[in-house]
Amino acid sequence: MLPLGNMEGADRPRFSLELGDGLVEMRDWLHGFAESVIRPAAAEWDEREETPWPVLEEAAKIGLYSLDFYAQQYLEGSGLGIPVAFEELFWGDAGIGLSLVGSSLAAVAVVANGTPEQTGEWCPQMFGGPGEVKLGAFCSSEPDAGSDVGAIKTRAVYDAAADEWVLNGVKTWVTNGGIATVHVVVASVDPDLGSRGQASFIVPPGTPGLSMGQKFRKHGIRASHTAEVVLSDVRVPGRCVVGGRERLEERLARVREGGRGGEQAAMKTFEASRPGVAAMAVGVARAAAEYATEYARTRVQFGRPVGQNQAIAFMLADMRAAVDAARLLTWRAAWMARQGKPFASAEGSMSKLVAGETAVRVTEQAIQVLGGNGYTRDYPVERWHRDAKIFTIFEGTSEIQRMIIGRAVTGLDVR
Repeated sequence: MLPLGNMEGADRPRFSLELGDGLVEMRDWLHGFAESVIRPAAAEWDEREETPWPVLEEAAKIGLYSLDFYAQQYLEGSGLGIPVAFEELFWGDAGIGLSLVGSSLAAVAVVANGTPEQTGEWCPQMFGGPGEVKLGAFCSSEPDAGSDVGAIKTRAVYDAAADEWVLNGVKTWVTNGGIATVHVVVASVDPDLGSRGQASFIVPPGTPGLSMGQKFRKHGIRASHTAEVVLSDVRVPGRCVVGGRERLEERLARVREGGRGGEQAAMKTFEASRPGVAAMAVGVARAAAEYATEYARTRVQFGRPVGQNQAIAFMLADMRAAVDAARLLTWRAAWMARQGKPFASAEGSMSKLVAGETAVRVTEQAIQVLGGNGYTRDYPVERWHRDAKIFTIFEGTSEIQRMIIGRAVTGLDVR
């Protein structure tokens, strides 16, 4: 006889892939906003390569662009609030989507590592409200320290007499960099300790010495502002070290004595955000797959819809299967993170790796389905293909994700 397992609570299935009513309602609400507000504005703001302030304002009016909305999704019990939300927004457009969610990465850096007082004081200032929309920026990468966060050179020196931290350095590839109200900056406190000697610092609005350097003109996600941030003798109050100075000193002391220092702040932020980034990629890939499918149903060549050609139908089948597989990996990682289950096999990195690679491949296939039309800016698949590439690069390249997964599954120091 086959074992039946524990039948306790058999009338209540313990496993389900159905979203709860609240998530379905939120998803449909966001889909409506993405369809009616984001998509019609996408091509214009891609061409302008500017932050879509009017769209952010519309989102703020309905409570979408707000700390409360993102906090509710991050705290949603199943862990799927953020993935579901991000997929819909990026289904609308990746550039505008990143403008809408970019501040949340800075907020996550404070929430995940900071004190309740820091969260309460600074996170609301990263969003503002209707009529006074604000931004947050998380500053980690540097000209010589992208994937290699241990090579960060930005320094933070404590001035005991003034109870201030003095920051000097240059950050690059910063979403909302230089135009944000609040910047969260990863800096080295003790360079001899490498990444274990780093901490994150909150730079309040209007702090002298922080300025915007080069603004980047990008291949994709062009409606999202990306720039360098220059820190020249930036002085922030002692209380602005994320997590508090006492906790930082205790951690540094443990490391200097040969003990463990805990998770590095930047890497902890990235790990927490990976399923969300994967969901962004899923949204772009899904948009392309849906658009290509509808095109194949209605585009007639040689007297029949091109979707009747086996070559096209098989491509569409692969596209749809890949999108669903990426979503399931994303949901698994997000659920595990919310339930406090460790990523023993680097499930967060798996979701980001597969979703990012899927977005690139599926958007390219969508162009192929549309043929010459797909290569023009008259159709959105060209823009989606440009947008998709970033998901194999930022927040940990595909190569870095593979290295993380390789270390997890082999137990070896893969380099």
